Amino acid sequence: MKLFAYVMVWLVPPALAASPLLLQPLIDATPAGGTLRLAPGSYAGPAAIRKPMTLEGGRRAVIIGDGNSTVLAVAANGVTLRGLRLTGSGDSHDRIDAGILLEGDDHRVEDNEIDDVLFGIHLKQVNHSRIAANRITGKPLELAMRGDAIRIWYSRHNVIEGNHFTRARDLTFANSADNRIVGNRFTDGRYGMQIIFSPRLLVENNRLTDTGTGIVVLYSPGLILRGNHVAHALSGGGGGIVFKESDAALVENNEVLHCSVGLKVDAPPQSAGALTVRNNRFAHNIIGMFFYGEAGGHRFFDNRFENNLSTVAISAPGAGSANVWRGNYWDDYQGFDRNGDGIGDTPHEIYLFADRIWMETPLATFFRNSPALELLDFLERLAPFSAPHRVLTDPAPDLRRHFSHPDKETKDR
Repeated sequence: MKLFAYVMVWLVPPALAASPLLLQPLIDATPAGGTLRLAPGSYAGPAAIRKPMTLEGGRRAVIIGDGNSTVLAVAANGVTLRGLRLTGSGDSHDRIDAGILLEGDDHRVEDNEIDDVLFGIHLKQVNHSRIAANRITGKPLELAMRGDAIRIWYSRHNVIEGNHFTRARDLTFANSADNRIVGNRFTDGRYGMQIIFSPRLLVENNRLTDTGTGIVVLYSPGLILRGNHVAHALSGGGGGIVFKESDAALVENNEVLHCSVGLKVDAPPQSAGALTVRNNRFAHNIIGMFFYGEAGGHRFFDNRFENNLSTVAISAPGAGSANVWRGNYWDDYQGFDRNGDGIGDTPHEIYLFADRIWMETPLATFFRNSPALELLDFLERLAPFSAPHRVLTDPAPDLRRHFSHPDKETKDR
């Protein structure tokens, strides 16, 4: 039976056929656990796989959808899809028309090209699967009308690695704990990643550019965000990295560049649920950090804040100062390092002067950095009309990236 499947494919090469071959009979003829290797050419979908098997295309087989549904649906365990091109899904958000729909466990979806689809890959209650090295491009629609490049729903212990996503709405992880999202690239979207009710994810070494918002974490404790590059997230009301009621996360070694807000966090949802934010670089953002709520408690160690238009903004007094700050590099620090130990001789303190106007009155944001507000800010700093509000204090600011001590340089050589 397995040989029969191969013979059918190779005796009628699709390139010589008047129209694409139907894929479903070839799948049905492949025994459970078998491998179907498609000859180069075109195959007509939609198709469904309901048994464990491997479907390979050698990067030369194209599965063409009917434009009204999902191109290839999998409802089994242990299915491998490799080296295929899938194109032409429907455009229904209600049906979640996708290039690939996966259900079941222990799948491998690797090295596939998926284009002209509403949703790219949809994992629906899928566990212990690997989605790797796929290239997904959505339909040419307005941003709000697109689907997600990858949508993961009630799925656990999966690895999403090394995929390239473009022209889609979001990368969505909903009610999906304990997944690894590593080394992916996404450009031209709304949310780089939207993580909802999905605790204990590892989000590492991803590159997200030109999206409305970078990484948004909602109600998802215990995350690790490490080594990600987020850039040009300038719309959508969010920022580079956003946390809401998601405690006990580690945010380290990330680079957030040219975003509306570098890092946006609320107060810890519980006393023991603070974020640890360390060794990150926030540069060239409109606002480096924004704190909303009326409390703090997060920990900020060894971060770099460079060339942000405003370093810190807050929604209420205490939202910034209640956090723990130590060893961060601030490009606007005005102290000295007389003993050459790389630590500022005096604490770094940030106060609000005229900044308070646009922070407390959002409509005034339009006039931020206008000559009038710049003059008012200068006068406030020169001779304050009222006591300025202290936002934060870093008792040991890091100057090693700014000042150099001759003795130390000689020793390091």
